[in-house]
Amino acid sequence: MSDGLASAGGNDTGLARPRLWTQALVIFWLLWLYDAINNLSPLRQRTALAHAAAMLRVERVLHINIELSLNLWARAHPLVGLVLSNFYDSAHFVVTLAVVGWLWYRRPNMYRPLRDVLVLINVIGMAVFWLYPLAPPRMLTTAGFVDVVTASHAVGSFHTGVLASQANEYAAMPSLHIAWAVWSAIGLWMITDRRWVRVAAVLYPALAVVAVMATANHFLMDVLGGGLTVLVAIAMAFYLRRMQAWVKIKMAVVGPQPAGRGDNRSLAEAVTHRSSTSLDPPLVERSPLDR
Repeated sequence: MSDGLASAGGNDTGLARPRLWTQALVIFWLLWLYDAINNLSPLRQRTALAHAAAMLRVERVLHINIELSLNLWARAHPLVGLVLSNFYDSAHFVVTLAVVGWLWYRRPNMYRPLRDVLVLINVIGMAVFWLYPLAPPRMLTTAGFVDVVTASHAVGSFHTGVLASQANEYAAMPSLHIAWAVWSAIGLWMITDRRWVRVAAVLYPALAVVAVMATANHFLMDVLGGGLTVLVAIAMAFYLRRMQAWVKIKMAVVGPQPAGRGDNRSLAEAVTHRSSTSLDPPLVERSPLDR
């Protein structure tokens, strides 16, 4: 086994990186989609707050409403609150973009399937934002929650000022902070076998869980929803890649050959032959995002 980030699993010198401008288009499309949903926020405030109150009642019935205790603890310890608030505001962008950039530059074979998973995570998340607007716990002030990010004057807060207008305040479910953190942990684990990096990869989403609840930005159910979103996105990405590979094989077998001529191998035989000889798993098949 290798012992470095650059050489973990071997360099991907045989596989070209996807064009950078096509990857930028995907990012811009996701930003446009987020903005379109965000524009509906003023019309959905009452619904989002009602959903939040209902979510809190459900958690109380299930005895899993740990957010308030974490929130009051962070409020009682200003330095802890400030650290967690800055982590909440910045880490998910910095870490996720760093992992994306490293995968694109050094590990294009891993970048492709992981990129697909990340895109699907965001698409699933935005679909839920559209269907089920949910206010964060910090907006339930009558329940005792405190906005620790605002109270600590964290850098880059999206809760007040100009930045607040650019953030979807009613997108608590699922927690994309957690979904991105889990995705980043998976990416870091895959690109290296260095023990300290893998330990950090595991600790990162764990710290994110504490941060999102201590700052009263997510319920525990949102955290679980973020983890479930990752699992669904992985399953969808795997299925889509397999379907794409199957279509390519079918076209290769029946497309180029005139009727009644050529190799008469069945599609099943072609699939068996490919799986037994190809060194590339179906997940590495190029997708439309790789153009």
